[in-house]
Formats: sequence, structure tokens, C-alpha cells
Amino acid sequence: MRPQDILLPAAAGLCCKPGGFHIDPVRPVERAVITHGHSDHARPGHGAVLATQETLDMMRLRYGENFAGSTQAIGYGEEIRLGDVSVKFHPAGHVLGSAQIAVTCKDTCIVASGDYKDAPDPTCTPFELVPCDVFITEATFGLPVFRHGDASDEVRKLLASVTLFPERAHLVGAYSLGKAQRVIKLLRQAGYDAPIYLHGAMETITAYYQSRGIDLGELRPVKGVKKAALAGTITLAPPSATSDLWTRRFPDPVTAFASGWMRVRARARQRGVELPLVISDHADWDGLTATIGATGAGEIWVTHGQEDALVHWCRSQGLKAQPLDLVGYGDEEESEAPATDEAEA
Repeated sequence: MRPQDILLPAAAGLCCKPGGFHIDPVRPVERAVITHGHSDHARPGHGAVLATQETLDMMRLRYGENFAGSTQAIGYGEEIRLGDVSVKFHPAGHVLGSAQIAVTCKDTCIVASGDYKDAPDPTCTPFELVPCDVFITEATFGLPVFRHGDASDEVRKLLASVTLFPERAHLVGAYSLGKAQRVIKLLRQAGYDAPIYLHGAMETITAYYQSRGIDLGELRPVKGVKKAALAGTITLAPPSATSDLWTRRFPDPVTAFASGWMRVRARARQRGVELPLVISDHADWDGLTATIGATGAGEIWVTHGQEDALVHWCRSQGLKAQPLDLVGYGDEEESEAPATDEAEA
């Protein structure tokens, strides 16, 4: 069976006709299989949703109990039959509950990786390499310039700045699902045991992480804390809040931003970021190319990001490769904005 007879791009997203479902659809469909809880992949309004328990919980927290007509949880390594295909979920290492979806029909296996990273992350199950015939990879950081390095080194930069400027507050822009919790955990692993403050938009999902057994130490809401008391502290907030009037409640704040995009100095300057922290929840160039090679797949489909460069690299390695040109997926760090009632949290 040809791979395109199993999965093919459609207006709503990646469609599996023999299975009767879409993967991470960008508009409401009858049956959706969701890789992870970020809002550009997990949208409300589907008839039925299949995902890990953590992803379903994230969708409930964000969209309410009735975000889909029905839901079904699936664990890592669990295999189910949908129509004429079998579907199996494997860890993607992106955020809590994130999964790669292996779709097998007859003797052909296609792995839709969603967003993934092969770097260590103490807040989620590590990425699992899945041998396959066709590998669908993201390309968010699909250029050789993007080499993220060790996230622990970036956290040490943050702690050095806190020590150097004890009279200033440090504001760290970080996406509220995955990135914020990873930064907190890395701070704890680096020996930082002081309370960490949270913008209101961070509280619910961070509390969920803690409920799943991820120890993040003492966390406090920043709302209501006096300005002088925030000297020498670290506060995590959505990226949009760090350039908002909201920052005026902090004493001479140092603005940091945890993102793979901070490898690009012009991007940091454009955002007014004083302390860029290269911490990403996506694979970098080396991670993408190493993973592609290790899957053993003879055909690579590339989606959302720097598709052309990665397709060119794949072809230079003798692999069959093509861009999928799916629309509707973007950098969730860029798009996240606090809800109105959280803007002053």
C-alpha cells in the first residue's frame, strides 16, 4: 500500500481515510487523534478525540468539559484498531502527555511525530525512537543555525543574573504548557530553592503538572505581592505579558525569554529581551537530522517550519522527502496571550 493511501494532507489537516480520522486537525472533524495539548494542535469542537490522558486533561482545562463530543484516553505503547489501520502512541518528549502516532496499514508504518525533542526534560516522558517506513517530522528549527545547547547552562545564566542584580526582579517569558514547568524544574535541579512566582495564566497548568507527581518546589501567585518584596525573585509569565504594562509592578525588571528563537540575536532585540535563554521544547537541527536518520525511514514528510532546508538535507542523504505544506500550525510561544481576566494576575 502506498503511504499516501494511508495518510494525506487535507484542508482540515492530516487525514487517514482508511482509519476515518484526522491527526491534529485545524478545524472540527468527526474523529480527531491529537498528539499533544498545545493550542495549535489541540482544538475544541471535534466529534470524538483520542489522545493521552494528560492531553485530554489539558484540553479540558483550556476549553471546558465539553470540548469534544466524546473522548478516549490511550497510553504509551497501547495499540488500537481504527477502521483498517492500527494506531499506537509513543512518547514525543515535547511536553507532558505528548505523543508520536504510529499508523500501520498492512505492512506500511507511518509515524506522525507531532512536535518533539530528543533533549532531556525532567517534566515529561523521554522521546522514543520508533522505526518506520515513513517519518513525518516537524521543522520548527530546521536550519543548521539552530543548535540549542544544554538547557541547564541557560538556567545557570539566569541564576548568575539573579545573583548579580539582587535589587532587580527577573521576569521569564515562557509558554504556559511545558516550557514554564521545565524552566522551574531546571531551576530546582540547579539548586535554586527559593519560592518562584507565577503569573495567573501559569497557575492552572502548573498545578496540573504537580498533580501528576512532578515536584516543582514552592510556587506562589505574584498577584498582590508588594513591589519591594519582588526584588531578587524570579517570576514566570506568558511571553506577551513581559512586554506589557503588567511589568510595572516589578522593581527594575530584567526581562528574559526562554525559547529556541533566542538563538537569533535580532529576534531577542526586537522583543526587548535583556536576557535571552535558549531553551526549546522542539528538536534543533542536530536533533532533527539525527532522529530522521535513526528511524530507518526511507521516506520523510516535513511539516510546519523550515521545510525546504530539511527536505534538501534529506534528499542529500538519499532519502525520498517532500514538504507537506500543512497550514494552521505555528509557534505557540509567539501566539499565546493571557486571557483578559489574567492580564493583571
